[in-house]
Amino acid sequence: MQLRPFTGTYLTDPGVVWRELLHAPADVHFADDLGLWLISRHEHVRRAFANAEAFSSALTLAPVYEMCPEALAVVARLDVPPTTAAADSPVHVRTRGALRAIFANTAPRVADEYGPIVHRRVAELVARIADRPGGTVDLMPEFATLLPLLVVVDILGVPERDVPRIRSWADEQIALIWGQPDPSEQVRLAQGLLDFWHYCQALVARRTAEGATGDDFVSRALRHRAGDNTVLSTAEVASMAFNLLVAGHETTAGLLAHGLDRALSEPGRWARIAANPDEVPAYLDEVLRFGPAIDGWLRVTRLPVTIGGVTIPAGARCLLLIGAANRDPAAFADPDRFNPARTARRGHLSFGYGPHFCIGAALARLEARVALVRLAEAMPELRLAPGHQSRFKPNLAFRSHRTLLVTKPRSSQRT
Repeated sequence: MQLRPFTGTYLTDPGVVWRELLHAPADVHFADDLGLWLISRHEHVRRAFANAEAFSSALTLAPVYEMCPEALAVVARLDVPPTTAAADSPVHVRTRGALRAIFANTAPRVADEYGPIVHRRVAELVARIADRPGGTVDLMPEFATLLPLLVVVDILGVPERDVPRIRSWADEQIALIWGQPDPSEQVRLAQGLLDFWHYCQALVARRTAEGATGDDFVSRALRHRAGDNTVLSTAEVASMAFNLLVAGHETTAGLLAHGLDRALSEPGRWARIAANPDEVPAYLDEVLRFGPAIDGWLRVTRLPVTIGGVTIPAGARCLLLIGAANRDPAAFADPDRFNPARTARRGHLSFGYGPHFCIGAALARLEARVALVRLAEAMPELRLAPGHQSRFKPNLAFRSHRTLLVTKPRSSQRT
């Protein structure tokens, strides 16, 4: 079969394709157009995430197409050690342990350490939008994407003046790895990725020279390693910053955009968010289940794996279709219906599962909740622009809105 993720139905409404896969007789399929095995059922995706012995993360960040020689030559200069998404044990166990010590990853720790940053940044952006003259606003660049990026640069201690460059680099990395760029674009994107890595190396070098006395993530990581490469190397600290500057905002931006789109598309939903903020966490869980920010993720088999009578050979790349798993009728009743009141919503796999479960999940939930509630309270009259249709960037993993145009009344803000 062919998945065709960059055009047509999969790009505009992937749920149609997921439904076809889930109702097909076979449990797994091979996508000839991608050279990837497709795993779509909830129990199988969950098992693949959990079984690091059979499913390696080593090629998670390797492009899904044959890169041109010129771009490959640039990528070959990247000496980024695997620490998070692309690491396997025993490296992943060690670096994950260090990351948990440095980075707040539980709801209480996140609220305590990062809550003030989140509330301050949300207030700034909401005020900026509310104070603008009435008319059309694109919430993607001005809110959904910008908020989590500002939060993560604050956490990492990155100067705010560098935000435009980091946003561009992050977008380019996603396009290079999970997109379908032509050869000339591959070279440009690869060079941007190399520049991004050098930026992260320079950031760590600067913090080291300053004595790593600050409360930012990089300084804390350097203090945690205490000069011991068996705990973390300085290159691994740079690698963590490199990964967090992308994963730390792109996934949250997707969650926030999907949440805004869904809330503003359904009559009465926006008003209910403002009136009932306690219901927002359940609403966001259903947003995560119904339309995850990352709806496919890559693994490679270490050994032959048999699923439903089909054997996937060793060394095969697999696409774990998180979006399809979240719509599996074997796991969720009436799965194609968006229903924040459902009781089984927490079974979704949108933050992964097992040893690589997203370490920023609690932060993403906090950012999205605070952002939705504050924006709805400040601008209850916000509406999607006439003729709005959800359109996404062509990408195999990240389902990112191109725009999210809304109309707002003249400058007014409730306090």
